[in-house]
This record gives sequence, C-alpha cells and structure tokens, in this order.
Amino acid sequence: MMSSLQLQLPEWFVAGGVAMWLLAVLSVVALATLLTKMLQFRLRPVASKQADALLESLERGDTPVVGDAGRSPVDQVVLSAWHNRAMDADSWEEDSLRRGREALEDMRGGLRTLEVISALSPLIGLLGTVFGMIGAFQALEAAGSQVDPSILSGGIWEALLTTAAGLTVAIPALAAFHWADRTIELCREKMQDRLARLKVQVRRQGAGQTRDSEAPARDQAPRRVAVGG
Repeated sequence: MMSSLQLQLPEWFVAGGVAMWLLAVLSVVALATLLTKMLQFRLRPVASKQADALLESLERGDTPVVGDAGRSPVDQVVLSAWHNRAMDADSWEEDSLRRGREALEDMRGGLRTLEVISALSPLIGLLGTVFGMIGAFQALEAAGSQVDPSILSGGIWEALLTTAAGLTVAIPALAAFHWADRTIELCREKMQDRLARLKVQVRRQGAGQTRDSEAPARDQAPRRVAVGG
C-alpha cells in the first residue's frame, strides 16, 4: 500500500523522506488554523459601531438607545459594562477588565499553533537537509575511486528540498500569525479606549445625580435669621 501511495506522490516529495511528511502535516494544521482565524475575524472584530453610538449619545447628553452588541468583542464588552454601571466603582472596573481579557483570550486561540509551526518548520527542513547530505556523502564514499559527480549533486539537490519545503510552510504561517496578532492588538487598543471613555461618562452621570440629590436638601435646610438688637 505504501509503495502504491508513493507512486502517486511527486518524486520530489518522496525524495524528501520523513521530513517532508512532517512538513506536510504542519502545513495542513497551519492552513486549518488560518482558515479558522479568518472565519473568526470575518465580521471585523475591531468594529465598534454600537459602542461608538452609545458613547456619542452619552457625550451629547442624550438618553442612549442600546442595540444588539452582535459578535464584535468591543461592542460586547462596552455594552456589558454599560449595563453593569450600577455596581460600585471598583467592582465595575474590575468586571469590565475581566470581560475584556476574556474576549481577547478567545481571539488568541490558535495563535500559539501558528507561532510554533513557523518556528519548527525551518528546523525540520534543515534537519532533513542534514540527513540528506549525510546520505549523499555516504553514497560518494561507497563509490570509491570511481566517483561520479552526479551522485553528489543529486544527493544535495534532494537534501535541499526539505529546506525549501520548511521555508515554504514557515513563511505563510509567520505572516498569518502577525496578521492575527496585529488584529487582536487593534481590538485591544480600541476596547481600552472605549472603556476609558465610558468610565468618564459613567462618573459624570454619577456626579450629576449626586448634585441633583443634594440640591433639594440644601433648599430645605433651615436658614439662620439675624435678629436685630
């Protein structure tokens, strides 16, 4: 069965040996991870339409109309923080930060896989090249005095295939890792900015309610009347 499978594979793949099989498995895993991240980010995770609408209403002093947060992490965290604004200040801030960390951690799923593949693939390719060079020089030694340059050149050509394959797997995996990492970083920065703006508005509303509640008390307080002698 293995021989029939090898007949169906390209000659260069079979010549690469075990290293090519390992790189093929890593390439499939990297591609699956990349497709997963693309599907996860398909709705632009850095979008903040609902959060921006809420903050603009609060900054104008209007009564905000809160819509559906959708699948945007920024909108989900900010709207959740708005709904929980009745909590005390310290608990509210800690809860908002916790929800933000959880949302970002969900987005980071799979990034470690891409990072590991981008680091391991060139090393596996290099290892395959080393083994291929060892085999080439062993064949050259076995030829004895009747050395054929094609033996050495053919062995080197086959050995270098694994290095090329390793780089072919590593470069797209590394590019995908940096793309996903940058997307998450943009989401984190926007989430941090929107939460800071919301914190200011919540504190302003709290200060306004405090002044409104103190005003009737001042009006009802007894006034001192000066009595002339």
